Amino acid sequence: MAANIDRFKKDLERLIEVGHNLDLAMVSDVDSAGFMRQAIKQLGDKEKAEALVKKLPNFKTEYEKWYSECLALLRQVLPDRLENFVALYERPKNRKSLPGYSDYVIHDYMHNLRVTRGSDVIADSSSAVPKFRHQLAILSAASARFESSLFEMQQIVQADLFDSEIDSARELWKNKFYRAAGAVVGVVLEKHLHQVCNDHKIKITKKNPSIGDLNEILKSNSVIEIPQWRHISMLSDIRNLCDHHKTKEPTREQVADLIDGAAKILKTVA
Repeated sequence: MAANIDRFKKDLERLIEVGHNLDLAMVSDVDSAGFMRQAIKQLGDKEKAEALVKKLPNFKTEYEKWYSECLALLRQVLPDRLENFVALYERPKNRKSLPGYSDYVIHDYMHNLRVTRGSDVIADSSSAVPKFRHQLAILSAASARFESSLFEMQQIVQADLFDSEIDSARELWKNKFYRAAGAVVGVVLEKHLHQVCNDHKIKITKKNPSIGDLNEILKSNSVIEIPQWRHISMLSDIRNLCDHHKTKEPTREQVADLIDGAAKILKTVA
């Protein structure tokens, strides 16, 4: 369990640090002259300020990666704030007119949207700065949750257990017990998908759903996309081959695909 807690903490610390650098990069992009003046004032040296600017990341290049990693982590650590985090980036689907300052989102900034009325600027790239800082505040709140007694440890405990079972399956595979290795991984994958349904409060009507059943449920509820659904379907077929002894023997390569694929699903489907 400690290993996963440490991993989450390190990921959060790294994402928060990257976020602070992205914040500086965004402000520099919005008002380069003003940012430079402020940097010179704080650092007391023009060369140091110029060096700082050169080290800043390109916001529009680096943000998408940062955003995707934050989504994956917030799903695990602070799922009740995930919707707020996404809303600060995505354009509302029901937005029919150009945005004003209050509903300008980071997606608009990424596309250099500027809204004017006559000679007045209604909203521009500077309108996205508080939205990004709000995202950064949500991420910081996730970090604070590690110190809260209200933080549920169930998922972390389960993740450690699943990691251990994946390792056991790899050992079986190395010793050429391919069917047994596939059976172990199949159980892990099924339990994980069941937990994902529970986390998303999706009702499961079937008493003993299979990987295939859970995969269909997650797809129909838009938790996973078509490529993930196809991947899980392929893994389900291999798992069935391992579980049914009257069928042909699973190959070394098939079981390796099942183990590696399940390990990936554990980390990316939540």
